[in-house]
Amino acid sequence: MKTSLVRNLVLFVAILFAIGVLTSAYIVTTGVSARPQPSTLESVTARTIRGIAIRTRVRGLTNPVPATPEIVKEGMEHFADHCSACHGNDGSGNTEMGRGLYPRAPDMRLPGTQNLSDAELFYIIENGVRLTGMPGWSNGTKDGEISSWHLVHFIRHLPKLTEEEIAQMEDLNPRTPGEMQQREEEKKFLQGGDADAPPATPTHEHVH
Repeated sequence: MKTSLVRNLVLFVAILFAIGVLTSAYIVTTGVSARPQPSTLESVTARTIRGIAIRTRVRGLTNPVPATPEIVKEGMEHFADHCSACHGNDGSGNTEMGRGLYPRAPDMRLPGTQNLSDAELFYIIENGVRLTGMPGWSNGTKDGEISSWHLVHFIRHLPKLTEEEIAQMEDLNPRTPGEMQQREEEKKFLQGGDADAPPATPTHEHVH
C-alpha cells in the first residue's frame, strides 16, 4: 500500500516536471510576444482549465437580479463606461486594446461567451482571469456584486444590441478632456449653437 502511494506520488511529480519542461520549451521557442494568436491547443487547454476552475466555485449560484429593461440599461451604461475600451460597445472586442491582448478580447456575442452560465460570467467579472488581461472588478461590496449581475444581463443582450443603443453608449465612453470638448463643440455646431462654449462636466457615476 505504502509502495503504491510512493509510486503514484513520484509519477505525479514526474508528470508535473514534464509539463513544466514542455511549457518552458514552448515559451522559449515561441517567445513572449502578445502579438501572435494563441494556438488551437493552447486555446482549448486554457478554456477547459478555466471552465473547470470556475464551475467548481460557482456551483448553485444564480442571478438574483431580474432581467428588466431598466436593469439591462444600467448594465449597458456600466459596460460603456468600464468595459468598452477592450470589448467595444458592441462586445466584438475589435478595439485597439482588445486586439493587443493575449489572448485577444473575445467577441462576446458568440457562443464562446453566450454559452457560459450567468454564474460563470459573474465570477469572471468579479475576479478576472489570470494571464488574459481581464481584471477582477470586485470591490467587496453588495452594491458592487449587484452591478456585476447587471452586466451579466447586458452581456446576454449584446447579440440583440441596436444601432441606437450603440449611439447612446458612445456618449458614455471614457474620453480625454480634449475629446470631450471636441464632441461637445460638434454637438453645438449641429444644433446651431455656439461651438466655443465650454463643455458640460459629465456626472455619470458607477459603483465599481
